Amino acid sequence: VQLQASGGGLVQAGGSLRLSCAASARTARTVSNNGLGWFRQSPGKEREFVVGVNWKGQSTMYADSVKGRFTISRDNTKNTVYLQMDSLEPEDTAIYYCAVSRTPYASPRLDSYSYWGQGTLVTVSS
Repeated sequence: VQLQASGGGLVQAGGSLRLSCAASARTARTVSNNGLGWFRQSPGKEREFVVGVNWKGQSTMYADSVKGRFTISRDNTKNTVYLQMDSLEPEDTAIYYCAVSRTPYASPRLDSYSYWGQGTLVTVSS
């Protein structure tokens, strides 16, 4: 499975960004039947769960640190998952990774995911 993440960049605190993660057409069936997640990793820190969505897009889960500010969605017709990030804070600065779950459901556990995108850098200035 090939995942291409995009949309990262530099933004001021309080601003917004929208990340996208697209799966290759060859792997569309695998991706559309599985949960998807976004993780992030800051320098010197472990990769952490941010948000996840089940295969139908009906059920989502969020890390407490981003609840009310971030929104995940998916479009299975485009093999793409999105992460809308609003009210960004300097603490949100990290490389953001999309990932495909081993099951139809999302999970906060890293080992629940079998495929990872290359990451996109988000920098929030104060």
